[in-house]
Amino acid sequence: MDNTEDNTKDNTKMPSAIQSAGMHSIAVIGTGYVGLVTGACLSDFGLHVVCADIDPVKIEKLRKGEIPIYEPGLDVIVERNAYYKRLSFTSDVEAAVREASVIFIAVGTPPAADGSADLKYVEAAARTIARSLHDDTYRVIVNKSTVPVGTGAQVKKWIQDELKKNSRNVNHEENREFDIVSNPEFLREGSAVYDFTHPDRIVIGYDSPRALEMMKQVYRVLYLNDTPFVETGIETAEMIKYASNSFLAVKITFINEIANLCEKLGANVQDVARAMGKDGRIGPKFLHAGPGYGGSCFPKDTRALADLARKAEVSLSIVESAIAANERQKLLMAEKISTRLGSLQNKTLAVLGLAFKPNTDDMREAPALTILTELARHGARFRVYDPAAMDEAQWRLKDIAGSITLCSDEYHAIQGADALLILTEWNQFRNLDLARVKTELKSGLFFDLRNIYKKEFVEKSGLTYIGVGV
Repeated sequence: MDNTEDNTKDNTKMPSAIQSAGMHSIAVIGTGYVGLVTGACLSDFGLHVVCADIDPVKIEKLRKGEIPIYEPGLDVIVERNAYYKRLSFTSDVEAAVREASVIFIAVGTPPAADGSADLKYVEAAARTIARSLHDDTYRVIVNKSTVPVGTGAQVKKWIQDELKKNSRNVNHEENREFDIVSNPEFLREGSAVYDFTHPDRIVIGYDSPRALEMMKQVYRVLYLNDTPFVETGIETAEMIKYASNSFLAVKITFINEIANLCEKLGANVQDVARAMGKDGRIGPKFLHAGPGYGGSCFPKDTRALADLARKAEVSLSIVESAIAANERQKLLMAEKISTRLGSLQNKTLAVLGLAFKPNTDDMREAPALTILTELARHGARFRVYDPAAMDEAQWRLKDIAGSITLCSDEYHAIQGADALLILTEWNQFRNLDLARVKTELKSGLFFDLRNIYKKEFVEKSGLTYIGVGV
């Protein structure tokens, strides 16, 4: 079923189940990035939410107001809604489920060795939900995690299997009333709070009108604000998430390959991208050349979609090519640096930025990991600084820890270095004192792998500018 038309919004007909279900009317299983942002923002919509996680240490920290992820503005929302008792945290997942009408599954789906999504945490959550259904309350179980097409049906099967097992063991009722919904997230790390509260669209995959109406009640604040709702089948909703992220990954990879060609031919990729972006059919977003994409979504989701296609015996050559080209781009950046510096033995590089993007401490699949590891293999040493990812770096880069000095700020990192590398476009790196940089650097080589400076501006200070595709 695909039903994307703009339905008439008759708010008087919305069900009152959310309000009547008690204080803990929404449960969110998983307090990672997606789960915590989802739970906190829903509580900020005036709903009562309990966030549950099997990690008691994480729960205790959250109860104390300690946020385990770096996400601007999230701490304020958590503090406010905990104070007003709309948001609470527990390690008793079954208790949270028992009190809920709507249950979000927001657990990790890490990549398996073959690139497919590992659903072990989703399965564990589904079976826990089944063991918790001890009454006849109607419930909507929502897949918020990014999952392959067909997972909604699998979650339903896991729950039904567990209910049957419980009915044999403890005289548990087999036919509990519930529906499955797919409600993918489209949160950008560093902008997740804004993205949740000001979304481009809300996608609801459903096979029950009752579940759809319940989800509209959950998102009532956004529904009343005329946020576009895409109401479709469960499998389609699951595909929308993978298709969206894979398309954006392809767009990034495309402009990176154009940038590499521009360097060979003497063209300027920034002007190319700006002109392309003026075309309404293309748009300017994600046309920024750089060292390749990283993070928790694009690498994982492109590989999972490619794996799904292979199993279905369908060719996704564009996505497969983007995956390979993105890894190649990271290695090309290391090659660019080593070519300009010559021998890397006894060379020290100042590295500004380690996270895969600004406003996050996330280093999962960050270009910095590949670039620094490759340069270290050839003898380079590093003085590194990132405004948020220094703790993360200590274990992400543990294999080359002997080559790394952690620094207190950007200028501390630059002191005595042979060259400067900008790997993450944090705002504070956009306005460096270039005269000071020139004085501190030995060679004056300024590698701007995010193209946040104009070449002419940097070279006026006597530095040698090396960007991507310029």
